[in-house]
Amino acid sequence: MILLQYNFDLYESDFRQMIQAFFFGERIVTEMKGKVVKEEQEAPLFVFDAWFGDGTDRLDVEDTEMAGQSDPASLEPGEIIMRILVDGVCQAQERVICRYRNRKESRNQVKAATYHLLSGYSGRTLPWGSMTGVRPTKFATSMAEAGYSDEEIIREYETTYLTTRQKGEICCLVARREQALLSPFHYTEEYCLYIGIPFCPTRCLYCSFASYPMDACSDLVEPYLQALTKELDYAAQAYRNKRLAAIYMGGGTPTALSVDQLARIIEHVYEIFDTTYVREFTVEAGRPDSLSEDKLHMLHEHPVTRISINPQTMNDATLTLIGRAHTSGQIIETYRMARRIGLDNINMDMIVGLPKETLTEIRHTLDSIRELRPDSLTVHSLALKRSAELNIQMQKYRDSITGSTDEMLTAADMTAKALGMEPYYLYRQKNIPGNLENVGYAVPGKECLYNVLIMEEKMDIIAVGAGTSTKMVYPDAVGRIENVKNLDEYIRRVDEMIARKEAEFRKKQIRR
Repeated sequence: MILLQYNFDLYESDFRQMIQAFFFGERIVTEMKGKVVKEEQEAPLFVFDAWFGDGTDRLDVEDTEMAGQSDPASLEPGEIIMRILVDGVCQAQERVICRYRNRKESRNQVKAATYHLLSGYSGRTLPWGSMTGVRPTKFATSMAEAGYSDEEIIREYETTYLTTRQKGEICCLVARREQALLSPFHYTEEYCLYIGIPFCPTRCLYCSFASYPMDACSDLVEPYLQALTKELDYAAQAYRNKRLAAIYMGGGTPTALSVDQLARIIEHVYEIFDTTYVREFTVEAGRPDSLSEDKLHMLHEHPVTRISINPQTMNDATLTLIGRAHTSGQIIETYRMARRIGLDNINMDMIVGLPKETLTEIRHTLDSIRELRPDSLTVHSLALKRSAELNIQMQKYRDSITGSTDEMLTAADMTAKALGMEPYYLYRQKNIPGNLENVGYAVPGKECLYNVLIMEEKMDIIAVGAGTSTKMVYPDAVGRIENVKNLDEYIRRVDEMIARKEAEFRKKQIRR
């Protein structure tokens, strides 16, 4: 446990994020100075103490010493003193003066000081420095749009956010690529469609999505598809006056459906939506144990323009550990079958940081992927999500989880470059040890446009199915409409899911 205490609460979330980045998995208990709080039974690993001065405050040091000063003077207006205390003794200290009451203006300074404090105490540095949040490329995009050069952008990452040069470079590359990919779109006139198929052959150890093992839920598949069709019908009608730009069918594993069931949904999409302007239609065919020659032929003929065959790892022992009922040999066989059939835009996903996997196992996976030469490669850093079985049984797996490392991601980056791929989207998730990232690489012309559009939140994305989230984009905000995750609830309440969309859709029409 780590105790976080302060006398001004505007930066609590920033302190928490930086502490978590350095000490992943540790419980953080917050104490506001001057408030009575419940006494903790557990002794803290250390105390993170932050004092914000207004010119009258004196730092409460009791009988301890702080950086050699036993009686510090009153804090100046705008002065912040941050300390690491262990058993009441100061181990490290940082000082910053800023207009801290204006968080927008001073946040980067406060976070940089927090980073220096935790880095000095832990003896570690982080590749992303003080940068937190899910979209680290957002800063590069705004600078690129303002006309700054690549070198100026990279330098800002290094000086303002204390990142490594490599992180600044990849953000700059992604921002420039996104600019080029998004330039043909008319955001107010177009939209994307996401279709959720929440079934899988088995549930993976790390999975936190709405996903249900097919064997246990086979009697719900047909009722689910009927409800899904009803929601699709509404979406097609509501957006009949806009152009559909991209379709993404995810899950779960959509190819867990039978070939007839999957074909029925795809055919219905082509029947009720105007697909004249659709630039891509992606189907996640992630698991080889969900694929057959018939399904791959059907996807090619309907047509689906892009599929994902996702190994996650090419190490058989890890595949067994994470609950995948197939081998790496089956992945290779299925991939080659898809190529023979004529599918010419295939993505592969991999996860770095899976239990018991070191750099050696990562390199084996990368070597196998390099031999297959997919059109795109998506590299995920393992995120320990709250609802995933891996997190629920953390005590069992704790010693085998080292998390992703920057060295692993660098190896993936080198493999992608050797395959002629460029990074085109990048994002982060909460609960990634080491505060690392997920990166999408693609051969030029084979990027997943849907991935970029959903990340940038520039156009409406209508999502249908259990556990999906619709995004309606306003000039100053994004409205989200969540569907229930539970299969029975979705089937029973599909009219309510449609009504939620209808209410947001009407609100958007009025605001326009």
